[in-house]
Amino acid sequence: MVDHTPAMFVADALGLDFLNSIATPTDTPVDWIRDGEGLLAWLEQARLVPGEAIEALRTQAMPQELDSVAAQARGLREWFRTFVRHHMGKPLSAKSLRKLEPLNRLLQRDEAFSQIAAHTHEGDIALELRTMRRWRSPESLLLPIGEAMARFVCDEDFSNIKACEGAHCTLMFVDRTRGRARRWCSMAMCGNRSKVAAHRKRLKAQR
Repeated sequence: MVDHTPAMFVADALGLDFLNSIATPTDTPVDWIRDGEGLLAWLEQARLVPGEAIEALRTQAMPQELDSVAAQARGLREWFRTFVRHHMGKPLSAKSLRKLEPLNRLLQRDEAFSQIAAHTHEGDIALELRTMRRWRSPESLLLPIGEAMARFVCDEDFSNIKACEGAHCTLMFVDRTRGRARRWCSMAMCGNRSKVAAHRKRLKAQR
């Protein structure tokens, strides 16, 4: 069953947003990739897989095949969560490479290729070199996730990764604010809850 609550993209990095594909936005935990249909919906919202490729795989693959890939994605997610939590708060070093071997093995399965395509910019048509991918099987859905994780590992300073300070929140994010002062996954959620709780505490103290 697909959860129709929109997936959360608050991390400022798709690699972390993948970890945030399970969260507790209100009182009940939500896993957006708990089955094959959920995985397809999350990938489409993340814009990691073209819509036509998603529809083709939805038509060609058996539901059990997609559910199996979703289970692999959940396993990959929890492996990466362990890696991130262990290394967050400090820059990665070359010593971390050995622990990333499972991710490198996934990336080795990719069938990406380059193709010249046209695009429009400010009314003008120009040519550009695009990276494409062959979506031969449901397992290929894991490849763009692996690429997002790899880009995150290589491009981000792990010193700036934080966990939301919300009491029951499990979300993580990259803090890009000046002075690295970000505390919440979202001011509209945990930030607002903290303000309300602090206000109630003050009222109680005044009484």
